[in-house]
Amino acid sequence: QVQVVESGGGLVQPGGSLRLSCAASGSIVSIYNMGWYRQTPGKQRDLVATITRDSTTNYAGSVSGRFTISRDNAKNTVYLEMNSLKPEDTAVYYCNARIQKTGFSYSVSYWGQGTQVTVSS
Repeated sequence: QVQVVESGGGLVQPGGSLRLSCAASGSIVSIYNMGWYRQTPGKQRDLVATITRDSTTNYAGSVSGRFTISRDNAKNTVYLEMNSLKPEDTAVYYCNARIQKTGFSYSVSYWGQGTQVTVSS
């Protein structure tokens, strides 16, 4: 069994910062790409940032220069440092990880349950 769990969401004022964390646990052989996505009511889930196992990163244009994605492979954890937050960053943030489980020769995409980020004064 594999679990992906986010933490770190909350309420922050415009211009503030938050750090999200996402830890994968269970019978894991390897974790490949990891990423953060966000979704607002009635809209599709959009990519925020992704990171490969060797830490090559990719960002959505709307967050580039403000958000930083990183990972700790030893802890099976990915982080999202969010600075200069804007009200339009308000969303449920989801973690995604492509994971190879023990006993399997292929990887599967796993999603966390989501964490709410609200940017408001």
